[in-house]
Amino acid sequence: MPVEMSPEEFDAIVDAALDEIPDEIARLVHNVVVLVEDEPPADEPDDLLGLYDGVALTERDGGLLPQLPDRIFLFRGPLLDMCADAAELTEEIRITVVHEVAHHFGIDDDRLHDLGYA
Repeated sequence: MPVEMSPEEFDAIVDAALDEIPDEIARLVHNVVVLVEDEPPADEPDDLLGLYDGVALTERDGGLLPQLPDRIFLFRGPLLDMCADAAELTEEIRITVVHEVAHHFGIDDDRLHDLGYA
C-alpha cells in the first residue's frame, strides 16, 4: 500500500534530507537546484526515484562562463508507491538525495551500489 502524504509534507522530508548533508560536502555543491516532480519524464522508467541533470564536477572544463544550474529531480509518485510507511519513505528520500548529489560529484551507479546508495 503506497504512502499517502500531502505535497507539503513530502517537501518537508526532502528539506530535512538536504539538511542532513554534511556541511563539508554541502559547501562544495554549487549551482544545483533540487526539484520535486510528481512523476518521471515519459522517456524514463515509471519507477525512477530521482534524476541528476547536469555536468558532474569531474567532467567540467573549468570555464568561467555562466551556466544554468544543475538539477536534481525527486519523483514523488514512485517514492510514495514503493514505501509502506512514513519512516521507510524518509529513508528512501534520504538515500535518493545522497545518490543524486553523488552524481554531481561524478560518482557512478556502480560505486553508489557498492556504498549502499543505489
